[in-house]
Amino acid sequence: MKAMIFAAGLGTRLKPITDTLPKALVPIAGKTLLEHTILKLKSSGFTDIVINVHHFAGQIIDFLKANNNFGVNISISDESEMLLETGGGIRKAAPLLGSEPFLIHNVDIVSNVDLRNLYNEHVKTGADATLLVSKRESSRALLFDNDGNLKAWRNNSTGEVKTPFESLDINSLQPYAFSGIHVFSPSLFPQMSGYPDKFPIMDFYLDICKKAKIKALVCNDLRLIDVGKLNSLSEAEKLVTELNA
Repeated sequence: MKAMIFAAGLGTRLKPITDTLPKALVPIAGKTLLEHTILKLKSSGFTDIVINVHHFAGQIIDFLKANNNFGVNISISDESEMLLETGGGIRKAAPLLGSEPFLIHNVDIVSNVDLRNLYNEHVKTGADATLLVSKRESSRALLFDNDGNLKAWRNNSTGEVKTPFESLDINSLQPYAFSGIHVFSPSLFPQMSGYPDKFPIMDFYLDICKKAKIKALVCNDLRLIDVGKLNSLSEAEKLVTELNA
């Protein structure tokens, strides 16, 4: 099984730490975020991992080399010249990812999710993409119908809604928070041909959900920390310590 780790972000919300360090190398409970993510993928059966890099790319490459890639096959998708956002980053990495579905994991997500189960569910349903979601407080929500098909996105603060469906009854849909973890089928790559160099993957999913099978996998017992701000570091340490106990 193959996976891609998003490790190219600037980590602006973690300043001043990220003034001299990429977010991927921020330490949590004695290991970097990148190491935690790689080891979780490895223990779940993922043997080939693509990592995109941009901010302090050389530090990440040197870190992987110094640790012998943690015993897995790692390829680098270099975005040093321009940060391509999530959608552009996936498309650039396409030659490294092959023809089978692959799992995508943000480097700043710490969770208890069963990654192998997520991947297997994606394959079983034949979806074009499967998004790991849960019921939790969030400023934004993905809206799915009762069969788990993506229909819309909503900003819970402003009420803004994005959807390709006309006359959609928003109140009939189920709101879930996205986890930053999803599975992507290469059958979607041709649909990216008209997009600019850089674009968010969620905009792409919302554009194509009318003609593609973009499914939810709801994790009811999900415990997740988005290590995006300085005050989330201690929470992430607690979760990692509990999960490894």
